[in-house]
Amino acid sequence: MALTQLRKQEIISNYQVHETDTGSADVQVAMLTERINRLSEHLQANKKDHSSRRGLLKLIGQRKRLLAYISQESREKYQALIARLGIRG
Repeated sequence: MALTQLRKQEIISNYQVHETDTGSADVQVAMLTERINRLSEHLQANKKDHSSRRGLLKLIGQRKRLLAYISQESREKYQALIARLGIRG
């Protein structure tokens, strides 16, 4: 269920702000989105897995807080990120 090291490196390289960036808000949102998507697929197959559902809700809340931070810092950056990730309708 966890992200592989290779997949993490792909996400980091796609969303990093500068060459040595591994933990900016953009990268964190992209990682959380990947984990949320995987967990959503798991929960569709395992409807009674309530502990994973709780974990999913925690991840969604964390992503929401990071997106709020990005939105406050730069509205254009926020719009570009959600469009690139394909979230928020």
